[in-house]
Amino acid sequence: MADEITKEDVVAKLRDASWVMMTTTDTDGKLLSHPMVPQQVTDDADVWFFISLRGGQAQALKANPQVNLAVSEAGTWLSVAAEVDFVEDRAKVDELWNKDVEGWFEGKDDPALGLIRADSESAQYWGLPGGKMSALARIVKSRVTGERAGGGSETMEL
Repeated sequence: MADEITKEDVVAKLRDASWVMMTTTDTDGKLLSHPMVPQQVTDDADVWFFISLRGGQAQALKANPQVNLAVSEAGTWLSVAAEVDFVEDRAKVDELWNKDVEGWFEGKDDPALGLIRADSESAQYWGLPGGKMSALARIVKSRVTGERAGGGSETMEL
């Protein structure tokens, strides 16, 4: 049976994530995944990121802005389909800038600094009922007994 998920659940899981895997399609059609640090998650489940404009990831996003954002923790997985927009907004850069970002860029005026917003379109959640410990117990039990561990998935439009 699938766990029911709401937009608020999606937002909470995205906000709890220290990082997400962003999957893009390069100009040759190849899927590539990159770890990204969410800088902000809106109440609509849209996610803000800083990105280097010098790498292939930015070029891939400009050519094909459709992405997948994946979050995983013990027993649960969240997959969000989104479309990326490049945003030029100095006030938003100032709002989101933090010490962690300084390790990747030479400052807010770095010409390589880009700001993107992933506008979430739908989310798929898969989980084992009962949380992390229950999920672990079900997996161990399934290995011992050969029975299916249970769990399920649910998709929702955002």
